[in-house]
Amino acid sequence: MESHLRAKGAQFYSIGLSYKKADAEIRGRFSINDEAQKAILAQAKAEGVPSLLIMSTCNRTELYGYAQHPFQLIKLLCEHTHGTVEEFEKVAYVYKSKDAISHLFKVGTGLDSQILGDFEIISQVKFGFRQSKKFDMINPLMERLINAVIQASKRIKNETEISSGATSVSFASVQYIMKNVPNISEKNILLFGTGKIGRNTCENLIKHTKNSHITLINRTITKARAVAGKFNLIVKPYSEIQSQITNADVLIVATGAQNPTISKELLYLKKPLLILDLSIPKNVSDNVTDIPEVSLVHLDHLSKMTDDTLSRRKTHIPQAEQIIEEIKKEFVDWLETRKFAPTIKALKNKLSTLSASEINIQRKKLTDFNEEHADILSNRIVQKITNHFANHLKDDDTATAESIELIQQVFQLQNKLS
Repeated sequence: MESHLRAKGAQFYSIGLSYKKADAEIRGRFSINDEAQKAILAQAKAEGVPSLLIMSTCNRTELYGYAQHPFQLIKLLCEHTHGTVEEFEKVAYVYKSKDAISHLFKVGTGLDSQILGDFEIISQVKFGFRQSKKFDMINPLMERLINAVIQASKRIKNETEISSGATSVSFASVQYIMKNVPNISEKNILLFGTGKIGRNTCENLIKHTKNSHITLINRTITKARAVAGKFNLIVKPYSEIQSQITNADVLIVATGAQNPTISKELLYLKKPLLILDLSIPKNVSDNVTDIPEVSLVHLDHLSKMTDDTLSRRKTHIPQAEQIIEEIKKEFVDWLETRKFAPTIKALKNKLSTLSASEINIQRKKLTDFNEEHADILSNRIVQKITNHFANHLKDDDTATAESIELIQQVFQLQNKLS
């Protein structure tokens, strides 16, 4: 397999870094925006790199392509980002040939993601593929490989449950709210605080509930307005928090304070209220549950939901890996066939020519010669002989290069291998 993962003398490599060894700051330094991606592809093409795929997300930056040496790809990455070779070498990984192929399958199917089963990554593979195609930087082998990875991702998504359930606290919050609050799109939702989880929950609520009754309160109103502008929320001053809570059906607390900011003394309720405390440490006092109308859900409960989801997802890894192996084998078989297909085609043409010549001779010599029967018989014999040679070359124990050379010599075939 090594020999036919070459293009113009270059080997197939994957180089990159991810959340596993590189922290957010380092990943940020090696992040590739759209302009940098185009610049890398243009330079790679000018330098004679035959094929290149670029992927950059918040959790990883990777280059897949052909090079005489992986440093050629590392240099391209470092020249167009804010990272240095020295920094890269501390956190990087480099895969070659079949290991690079296996890595792309794992990444593209979500098995290497920070959140197991994250299928957003395949959209990044597709985006990188489209960008490279625009620069004519995808050769037939790379195109076949990427399509195989996309196929594997689709099958794993459809045939396993590795992407089921909520895996982030913000999304688990939204699922909990939607499950426990009927007609959520018509309810009043109050977000107190601008913590990251609270903001993400709010964004997910807007996307999944189509709710236009979301109000934001923050002690610093300028911060509230900055967040509200992004999400199109209603902003109210902190002085109105008591009346806003009374009016709310759902209260999301993400204040990031060191002591509780919500207690039963603030609550004057006329209807049921669901409170989600998404803060560390807890920002909602347990005494709110003294009020019968209150339902309280803490971050640790939602975190447990996401932990359980990830545990369930892990049980589906073997099934996902089996699908990958099936599709990867199909790709490798195709790769093997590419290597000897020209020789088999040339052999079949040579045998067909010999057969046609012999039939022509016999036609002239025999008065009752049945040319139709002779054609059928000779074609079947030619096909059987070529099948025997093809099966021989497919055999794992066969020294393919030496066998091809011998076939070419014996049958005096022109060498059509590039």
